[in-house]
Amino acid sequence: MKAVQRFSDEYLEQCSAMSTEQIVQFLDDFRIIHGASSSKEKPTSKLISIKVPEDLLRAFRTKSVLHDVPYQTQIKRLMLNWLKGA
Repeated sequence: MKAVQRFSDEYLEQCSAMSTEQIVQFLDDFRIIHGASSSKEKPTSKLISIKVPEDLLRAFRTKSVLHDVPYQTQIKRLMLNWLKGA
């Protein structure tokens, strides 16, 4: 027997109010979260450059070292958790 997903009226109303850009962003985020986790191939990475206050980066890197986690790995975890809504 297949499970049936039911949506509340409030949820459907929110969805109907989404712009085209929001829908595309949602679908792209969904693909990133679910596509990468179910794929057997390692997803490709893209080199980016962002400006971060030095004291924030220093504190983040220090905490990452204390928890024995590479700081870039922790940044990626935070990004993924945010996309998943955690």
